[in-house]
Amino acid sequence: MNPDELRATPDALEFTKHFFREGKPVAAICHAPWGLIDAGVVRGRKLTSWEHIQTDVKNAGGNWANQEVVVDNGLLTSRKPDDIPAFNKKMIEEFCEGKHARQTQFAGVRARDIIRRNIEVRAGLA
Repeated sequence: MNPDELRATPDALEFTKHFFREGKPVAAICHAPWGLIDAGVVRGRKLTSWEHIQTDVKNAGGNWANQEVVVDNGLLTSRKPDDIPAFNKKMIEEFCEGKHARQTQFAGVRARDIIRRNIEVRAGLA
């Protein structure tokens, strides 16, 4: 589902809101901050996104930065697919080795393992 459709899906927005209410870590890249905007969770936060939606981020009260990766209290954002290596590295640091490590367990599997497996699959290593 593309980000424009996803942001209009009530269940997806509620899922996003739940993560913020519970203080769980969130990662968003490219156009994904549209969903964060529609969930009403960007006001006062520093984040980045695809350059062409920076006005949307600013209009929603976010502080947009043109940086490869931005972290703001559990919210990790990146601009574009070219930033994926730095995005993945920072996710592992923040969510698996940092203060959010306890919050990133899913069915007994650490998020770091899930992320690394995804990287391996995409790189054709698995």
